[in-house]
Amino acid sequence: MIKLDKINKKILEMLQNDSSITNADLAKKIGLAPASTLERVKKLEAAGVIRKYVGLVDQEKVGKGITVFVEVSLVNHTAASINNFTKAIISIPEVLECHHLAGDKDFLLKVVTDNIKQYRDFALGELANLEGIGKVHTLFSLSTVKSSTAIPIDS
Repeated sequence: MIKLDKINKKILEMLQNDSSITNADLAKKIGLAPASTLERVKKLEAAGVIRKYVGLVDQEKVGKGITVFVEVSLVNHTAASINNFTKAIISIPEVLECHHLAGDKDFLLKVVTDNIKQYRDFALGELANLEGIGKVHTLFSLSTVKSSTAIPIDS
């Protein structure tokens, strides 16, 4: 595991805020030479601390106005049924996140669709047809109070 010293933590904070920052600007802001900064970033990437760089899209501006949280309970809890469900859910583009839970529900999905009709089609046409599905509980998001992708880095 890579050591997350004060400088590495600052690099992570800055890249989470703006991953398009140039290496020269990043180096200037953290007070290191560009070559040293690039070496640190490459080590963070190689260690898997930085998994990938993405552009965050405003879902409403691309027509995905509905956010739904879906609690899913499976009929049985064998390793095979859990594995089958997770393999199937990974390939469904409307599912942005899938969390395997402890407690009375097995999975929590974050789903985005254009509208309620499209969600209904997803729920009845795709989700309900997955093998091993027991109960499904749907929660529609009325508004997003906070949305962040930044992982807090202890300084």
